[in-house]
Amino acid sequence: MPEVIFPGPEGRLEGRYHPQKDKDAPIAIILHPHPQFGGTMNNKVVYNLHYAFHDIGFTVLRFNFRGVGRSQGEYDQGVGELSDAAAALDYLQSLNPNAKHCWVAGFSFGAWIGMQLLMRRPEITGFVSASPPANMYDFSFLAPCPSSGLIINGTADRVAPPTDTHALVDKLHEQKGITITHTEIEGAGHFFEGDSMDVMINHVKEYVSRRLTEKTR
Repeated sequence: MPEVIFPGPEGRLEGRYHPQKDKDAPIAIILHPHPQFGGTMNNKVVYNLHYAFHDIGFTVLRFNFRGVGRSQGEYDQGVGELSDAAAALDYLQSLNPNAKHCWVAGFSFGAWIGMQLLMRRPEITGFVSASPPANMYDFSFLAPCPSSGLIINGTADRVAPPTDTHALVDKLHEQKGITITHTEIEGAGHFFEGDSMDVMINHVKEYVSRRLTEKTR
């Protein structure tokens, strides 16, 4: 999978780009967890989400936020990281102008950034938010949430407790015109350790594949 360097708001950003042969393939970007707590594009959840989307038929890009790995800049409280995500999507779209579907997937901090990107980019047709930290960050900007998606978390998550995720999902369920699918993995922690990873990834693949089939009918 080729390493890529592309322009970001604060200098170059480092990524991994995994294209499909089909020029019309859907596209997805994958966003990593908090840069100040060891989050990188090579995080296990991010890595597995990347390959899950590629296995389904997506052209996929994951990348390091500013200040992580070889990406230039410094951590910016989520504001700059949102700009990085927008730049990554611009880059992915420039390489794939014929893509009919565009998705964003994020894990933890990356889920929060991904949901904000969703609000700014109407071309995003679906999302996956894994372990969204609804206890740490304000998700009230999702009013209304512009597209349907999957929120997936573990029942034993001690970093982002399930009660806060339930409250977020309940708010989103009240909105009309979109469908939020909420899946909980029994016994899974924040990082979907052990067998929980395979269970989570299988749920993601099943959900995204179903959505794509519905869109192409």
